[in-house]
Amino acid sequence: MTEHIQCRKLSDRDPRLPLLADKVLVKARVGERIGDRWLVPTLWRGVRLPRDAAWQMPFVVKSRHGCGHVCVVHNDADYRTALRRSRRWMAGRYGRWLDEWLYGEIELGLLVEPFLGKGFTLPLDYKLFVFGGRVRYVQVHLDRATNHRWIVFDLEWHRVSQPVAELDPVPPVSLPQMIVAAEELGRDFDFVRADFYEIDGHPLFGELTFYPGSGLEPLEPASLNKAMGAWWSAVRKDQPLVEYRY
Repeated sequence: MTEHIQCRKLSDRDPRLPLLADKVLVKARVGERIGDRWLVPTLWRGVRLPRDAAWQMPFVVKSRHGCGHVCVVHNDADYRTALRRSRRWMAGRYGRWLDEWLYGEIELGLLVEPFLGKGFTLPLDYKLFVFGGRVRYVQVHLDRATNHRWIVFDLEWHRVSQPVAELDPVPPVSLPQMIVAAEELGRDFDFVRADFYEIDGHPLFGELTFYPGSGLEPLEPASLNKAMGAWWSAVRKDQPLVEYRY
């Protein structure tokens, strides 16, 4: 899997990729394909945040052109942090240092969205791995603000990533809807990761990712990395899938 991601970074110049990784433009496509009810509202978009916050707190500040450019604002001190960070985000193109071509093709910009969590707790992040229009794995990200970690499940909700000493989270009640939506959004690509949240039982779209972890984040055990790569190889080369045991 990680080798396929490196190959895409270095050689895939599909002009659709920047449009779908753009956190502003992607919402229109998602609305067309699966409906506006999946969209997190955009409260504001632009290139420079106003000096004083113009939105009810809490809210989230993001860049439209980068990865990991997120700042949750709960109070005035958080907003001052967002002002500083956003200026850095706007100082240059993201992705050059990791050869992530598509980010350099996205217009520089910022956006503000409502905070989806409760209190100071971020919502769980469900990342669905879609190969040739079929979801094969669900990666669940836990405690992203404090003790960030993730677990990968197959579609039977069996853990397939490296075991950790904790109970597995239960699947979201809207997982079947997420799978249908992810397969619709990913049906034109050999691979894409479609990210979602679940708020009060209702699924919401997060983003589409074409370079998960930049192909540098370890997928453990190694057999999981190999199995994911096998799905991608089967789609790209129209070859029969070789099943791997975890």
